[in-house]
Amino acid sequence: MKPMAVYIHIPFCTVKCGYCDFNAYAGLDSLKAGYTAALVAEIRAWATHLGPRQITSVFLGGGTPGEMATEDIAAIIDAARGLGTLPKDCEVTLEANPATLLEGQMERLRTAGVTRLSLGAQSFHAEELQFLDRIHSPQAIAACLRAARTAGFDSVSLDLIYGLPGQTVARFMESLGRGVETAPDHLSLYALTVEPGTMLAARVAAHELQPADPDLVAEMYEAASERLAAAGFDQYELSNWARPGHPSRHNLAYWTDAEYVGIGAGAHGYIGGERYENIAHPREYIRATAMTTAAGGGQLPVLHSYRPNLSMRLLDWLETGLRRIEGFAFADFEAAFGFAFPAALTAALQPMAAGALVQMETARLALGKSGRLLQNEIVATLLPLIEREFGPMLELAATWAPLTSAIGRD
Repeated sequence: MKPMAVYIHIPFCTVKCGYCDFNAYAGLDSLKAGYTAALVAEIRAWATHLGPRQITSVFLGGGTPGEMATEDIAAIIDAARGLGTLPKDCEVTLEANPATLLEGQMERLRTAGVTRLSLGAQSFHAEELQFLDRIHSPQAIAACLRAARTAGFDSVSLDLIYGLPGQTVARFMESLGRGVETAPDHLSLYALTVEPGTMLAARVAAHELQPADPDLVAEMYEAASERLAAAGFDQYELSNWARPGHPSRHNLAYWTDAEYVGIGAGAHGYIGGERYENIAHPREYIRATAMTTAAGGGQLPVLHSYRPNLSMRLLDWLETGLRRIEGFAFADFEAAFGFAFPAALTAALQPMAAGALVQMETARLALGKSGRLLQNEIVATLLPLIEREFGPMLELAATWAPLTSAIGRD
C-alpha cells in the first residue's frame, strides 16, 4: 500500500501578522462553516481518485486551525480517514495560537483524533510578541503547554522566531531558555525573513525598520544549536530540533521526497510525480468546490499543476535532502533517479568538502556544521551544473495545466 502524507490548510486568523506571507486571512470567520463543508467535499473527491493508501501523517496548518470549532476539526479528520488506512499511531498535528486554545477544547481535540500540537509561541518577550502582531502573552505559552499535558498530549512543539530588528543574541537566548523550561518535545526555530508583499516589507522599504545583521543572526543560530544540544534535543533538520522519538513525521515526508496530498485553499500537493496548487482565496475555493459537488463531484479545486522535469527534480532533491542533518544516501538517490549521483556534481562539491561546508562520504552527502548556514548558497552553486548536464529548468508560467496524470483523469 503506497504511503502518503495529508496536509489540510485552514486559512483563518484572528490577526494577520505583519511578517506572514502565508495564505491566511483575518476577518473571514463567517466563511468557516462553508469552508469546513468544502474541505470535506474536496477530501471525498480525492478519495475517488487515489488508489489504496497508507496515511503516514495528517497536518492541519494555516492560518490558525486551533481557532476552528472543535466539531469542525473532528469532521475534517473523520473525512481524512476516507483517504486511506490511518494507523492507530498516525501523527495528526494541529497548529494553534496559545491565546485561543482553551483547556476544555484540548480534551475535545484529543478525542477528535489530534495527537500533536504545534504552538506558535514565537517569543517569550512581551514587546517582541507585540512587534510580531501576536495576541498572546509569554505566560499564555507556558499555561497552554501545561493544559496540553493535562489533556493527554505527549507531543507538543513550539515555534520561535529569531533575528528580529534590534534583537541581541542574549535576548534571543533568554527567550529560547524560557521555551526549553516549558519542556516541549519539539522546537522549530525560524529566522525572521522580510517577505515581499507583507507589512514588514513595507516598513523596511519605508526605512522604519532595519533588518538584523546576517552575522548576528548566524550567531543566534549557532548559540541556539549548542543550547538545545545541551538540553537533550537532537537537531534533525536545519530549523528543527526534537527530543528522542518526537521528530515531525509529517515534515520528514516533505524532506524525503514522499508524496502528499494538499487539501484546502491555496494548498500545494505532490502526487504521481505532479505538483499542484489549489485556488487560493477561501471564498473562491468554497464556490469552486460547491459547483463541482453540485455537478456530481469528482472534480478538484486545483488552480494549476506541473510535472517537474529532470533538472527541477534534481534541484528539489538536493534542496530538501540537504535540509536534513543526516543528508541523503547516494543509494536512495540512485533508486529515485535510476542513475548514480552525477560525477559533475561530485566534482563541484569536492572543494566544499575540503572546506567542511559539506560532508561527502562514500555512501552519503550532508551539510557540514558550517554549511548549515549556507544551504541555499550551496545548492545555488550546483544549479548551472544541473542545467548544463540535464537541461534548463521548466518555465513554470508556460507549463501550468489542469491536474491530469496524477489522478488518472482524461
